[in-house]
Amino acid sequence: MKKKLKKHARRARYVFYKETLLDFQEHFWTFIGSFIGISLIGLLNSRYFSASDNLFLIGSFGASSVLTYGIINSPLAQPRNLIGGHVLSALVGVTVHQLIPHELWLASALSVSLSIVLMQITKTLHPPGGATALIATIGSPKIQSLGYFYVLSPVLSGVIILLLVALVFNNLTPHRRYPINKHWYKVWKRRYR
Repeated sequence: MKKKLKKHARRARYVFYKETLLDFQEHFWTFIGSFIGISLIGLLNSRYFSASDNLFLIGSFGASSVLTYGIINSPLAQPRNLIGGHVLSALVGVTVHQLIPHELWLASALSVSLSIVLMQITKTLHPPGGATALIATIGSPKIQSLGYFYVLSPVLSGVIILLLVALVFNNLTPHRRYPINKHWYKVWKRRYR
């Protein structure tokens, strides 16, 4: 037992050490990718939504950017999770809001909880998806009036922008590779390199 604890402590120190190293090239590409992704989403949505609505949407996509550009090897940041998590959560959020439009506390709790469970079942867990479901229920009347169109735009369109930018900027250098699934990477490399 003592050996196992020492082994885990040694591994934890190593991981902590590796995570605190400064890699300026890594930080540069993280910055560029997230800046361009969020800028494009903000620009696209600023034409259709008020500043507060746009702020909500960018908050959800901002959390996705942390995963997609900053922790690119995380299973939660992979394309299946990015797209599936947001789209399924948006569907759940809109559906719950349409079923329970007048009880905001109940609709909010149900939309987030059901979206988490659905993401777990479909193996598309993406934490910012919970915010996407919540925005569908607590957003302004303009967002709520979109109904299921909310799933297509701004959610799906925003996720596609994040994914395309991630595919470009996370693969510009040899030491970064996104997605980690080798099949996705081989297809992307064959087509675009």
